[in-house]
Amino acid sequence: MDINNLKLAKMEIKVLGTGCAKCKALEKATKEAIEKTGINATLTKVEDIVEIMQFGVMTTPALVIDGEIVIKGKVPTVDEISKLLTK
Repeated sequence: MDINNLKLAKMEIKVLGTGCAKCKALEKATKEAIEKTGINATLTKVEDIVEIMQFGVMTTPALVIDGEIVIKGKVPTVDEISKLLTK
């Protein structure tokens, strides 16, 4: 997908995690990746365990982009997240 189209389309990104240090680190790295890529996105932090379980995630933190779980159980680098956002 063309990077210009990514800036127009609004992505829905969710960080799933109950508030642990890794969950906070994933949220911070995701914010940095959004700023770095310049994409149009809504970032939501989901801390409710019932809502997290509805995604079928048993290991947090997890990153969901447009309804698809792309990472779970680890904190990727800002560059790794940027690649996921622009692919």
